[in-house]
Amino acid sequence: MAQELLYFDDLKVGDTFTTGTFEVKAEDIKRFAGEFDPQPFHLDEDAARDTFFGGLAASGWHTAAITMRLLVTGGPRLANGIIGAGGDVEWKAPTRPGDVLHVESEVIDLIPSRSRPDRGVVVLRSKTITQRGDVVQVSTAKLMATRRSPS
Repeated sequence: MAQELLYFDDLKVGDTFTTGTFEVKAEDIKRFAGEFDPQPFHLDEDAARDTFFGGLAASGWHTAAITMRLLVTGGPRLANGIIGAGGDVEWKAPTRPGDVLHVESEVIDLIPSRSRPDRGVVVLRSKTITQRGDVVQVSTAKLMATRRSPS
């Protein structure tokens, strides 16, 4: 059964969401890096071996893009979509070929707009986690959310 659309008024601090999974493949790491982050540790296993990472690692921006995909396809189904209004991201560990990622998110704050009563900001903290339980990314996003009815 499809998840109902969620409005600002439907959410409460402490609500949690868990996405499905996404497997990261070496060829995808190299393809993304070749276009957006062409550094040796993202492009070539042999070159990566002698770097800080000690092996092929996905770009942090690739991990962020996968996180976004997982949130859009399996996270909170906000009525207006996942529309960012700021935030921060921390990469805790490298994402490697063969990692199977999922995202666990929690609503940590709800901020009604003072100037636009038809919306508010949902602050969502998301952890991107491997099949081994390693957290590879933590992001905190401010998301615009439509209200069911202005207060």
